[in-house]
Amino acid sequence: MKSVIGMGNALTDILINLKNDEILDTFKLPRGSMNLVDSELQRQIDASVADAPHTLSLGGSASNTIRALARRGASTGYIGKVGRDETGDFFERTLNELQIAPTVFRGNEPSGRCVSLVSPDGQRTMCTYLGAALEMRHTELTPEIFDGYEYFYIEGYLVQDHELISNAVRIAKERGLQVALDLASFNIVEENLGFLHDLVDRHVDILFANEQEAAAFTGEKNPLEALDKIARKCSIAVVKVGTRGAYVKHRGRVDHIGIMGNARRVDSTGAGDFYAAGFLFGLCRGLSMEQCGTIGSIAAGKVIEVVGTTFDEKVWEEIRRMVGDVETGNYIL
Repeated sequence: MKSVIGMGNALTDILINLKNDEILDTFKLPRGSMNLVDSELQRQIDASVADAPHTLSLGGSASNTIRALARRGASTGYIGKVGRDETGDFFERTLNELQIAPTVFRGNEPSGRCVSLVSPDGQRTMCTYLGAALEMRHTELTPEIFDGYEYFYIEGYLVQDHELISNAVRIAKERGLQVALDLASFNIVEENLGFLHDLVDRHVDILFANEQEAAAFTGEKNPLEALDKIARKCSIAVVKVGTRGAYVKHRGRVDHIGIMGNARRVDSTGAGDFYAAGFLFGLCRGLSMEQCGTIGSIAAGKVIEVVGTTFDEKVWEEIRRMVGDVETGNYIL
């Protein structure tokens, strides 16, 4: 089976369940967005939700995807930067425990963290303090890091450093890897539109986007029209359309894949990350686009049923069984 290395902002996730969306209005946070905040604003947000239920987990978009791939038995690696603190030690130790080959640099700032504010309907709004993750530099990347992998997965949140992401994808392509990019958040796309178009045109083979991100990237509100525009730029285009499933276009063919109809939405945190993991797992196994999309939907459907992105072993066993049925043609959404 082919292998995947990911790169992203190495973060610790703090998931907070809200009773209502008042805090979003107070801090002018658009529902469903990802917002980069400084340490002071994050302190104010923390104080406002101090009494709300919360959970901690290893986080970061690409980290979620790579962890899910590793749990499915794929060979994986991860590139990121953390602080010289206990949180950073925890992050690197957990990668090793999951048998994810770590390329973890150490910075001078504290390790980054992401506060996910989960609305009562499961929608999440993220406030991210990047900390040491911001200190990762393009000069730290060497070609040898990418040896032994077939796919390079990057999160759109890395776009805060154009030089870093450009150098990473250039090296990956030179080493023969296919590059997969998740656009990550509509406001990130809007703020970096020109750069992202250039990046996709020159280096990206596989692009993941939800409906909002696809519209921001292409200017097309109709997801099928957005899908078509994206597919002109890369080999595989994926546009997720919420409860209507996802559209995949490859070599002129469009597949529509539904969602897990019985999924009980508790928290949407990590849904896109796990969809990408499922899809990439299918690619690593040489499956069809429809099968890749189905596995992505299974993974996303399972992660929205829990708070955060951590499953118990029973759920992973169920996912393995369902994926096995997809591979044998016995499970179709």
